[in-house]
Amino acid sequence: MKKHTHNISAVEEGSIAWELGIEPGDRLLSIDGHEIEDIFDYQFYVEEEELLLLIEKQNGEEWELEIEKDPDEQLGITFDQGLMDEYHSCRNKCIFCFIDQMPPGMRDTLYFKDDDSRLSFLQGNYITLTNMSDRDVERIVRYRLEPINISFHTTNPELRCRMLHNRFAGDALKKVDILYQGGIEMNGQIVLCKGINDGEELERSIRDLGRYLPLLKSVSVVPVGLTKYRKGLYPLEPFTKEDAGKVLEVIHRWQDKFYQEYGLHFIHAGDEWYLLADQEVPEEERYDGYLQLENGVGMLRLLLNEFEDAYQMLEGGSRKEELSIVTGKLAYPYLERMARRMEEKYPQLRIHVYRIRNDFFGERITVSGLVTGQDIVAQLKGKNLGSRLLIPCSMMKADEDIFLDDYKVKDLSEALQVRVDIVKSSGQDLVDSILNDKIKEGNNR
Repeated sequence: MKKHTHNISAVEEGSIAWELGIEPGDRLLSIDGHEIEDIFDYQFYVEEEELLLLIEKQNGEEWELEIEKDPDEQLGITFDQGLMDEYHSCRNKCIFCFIDQMPPGMRDTLYFKDDDSRLSFLQGNYITLTNMSDRDVERIVRYRLEPINISFHTTNPELRCRMLHNRFAGDALKKVDILYQGGIEMNGQIVLCKGINDGEELERSIRDLGRYLPLLKSVSVVPVGLTKYRKGLYPLEPFTKEDAGKVLEVIHRWQDKFYQEYGLHFIHAGDEWYLLADQEVPEEERYDGYLQLENGVGMLRLLLNEFEDAYQMLEGGSRKEELSIVTGKLAYPYLERMARRMEEKYPQLRIHVYRIRNDFFGERITVSGLVTGQDIVAQLKGKNLGSRLLIPCSMMKADEDIFLDDYKVKDLSEALQVRVDIVKSSGQDLVDSILNDKIKEGNNR
């Protein structure tokens, strides 16, 4: 049997591990005599107030270290592998998979399909449950690793097998019962495909998933993303304005029912449905505390409310500048509205809001996070940009100033001959960036 040891890549200065002399290059062998298989085991055992760590130093010497600490206090250790194990790749061939619709020639990491329950707990990723063993589910319950985010798509077992192109996908739903019986909090999502899991199938899924309340806190319904790279893939049709209106009618009706019974709206529509249906996004109370922001549910409402709060604190004045904001189709009407509000308070401000058509993936992709640098350059070349161009951080790779197509911010700035400022995600950040206030040094290119 494989013996699990884990290389330590970094030790936080001032942490428990640092004070004990643990160094990068050392190896963790066990905690309290337990061999550590992965991050599940590690997070569980380090919560104890008294620990016995077995560390192998770089010279081969083994140290036994007794530790007393607070229950929530971390050791300050980072490992070579974030999961302390190999990532589990997806075993499905979903008919709607976005990665299958990616163009060739992009960086390798963008083509990796993860379906790892540990990433669900650590990073909020959504999993299908199809590559989880019974032991994986038992460990989630035992270690209280919650919430777990689940890609349901449908509760019809036969349909789920077809949609995920996996004959075990229907049976995998039984794992939800184990999580529910074990008291594990969950969130869910449904990627809706026209003529497949909408209509009566959507009604069935919502009805079935409602039985897991209150442990299943929320379920988002998002429209399938269709790029122009679908040759040879399952034929899927885009939703129309009329379709979107029907989907919202179903969701709002169920929301009212669940709210009366549980005080939660439970089922939530992705922001794209409202854009497509030409409807205003709902009031903040409908989102139950924004449980599904990362799924594009409530992002526009939160941005609007944060902007309004920041706007009310402004005194206005004679600030004078001409600048530009770039966005995708989805957020454009809202950013345009906010820009005009800023001009009302600061009459000498001139703000251009540019909506970028997604030529890279196809016009049906409307979110800002999938806008590429080359599309921005192609569509803004020769436009009046003013002294600065504001770009939302959602267009950037995490912690790097680089777009999906590997365009760098400095390349964009040079191509358009304008200073580029990256705007963080909140409405306050947008106001500060428009007024050129509180922009962190190094954030301007």
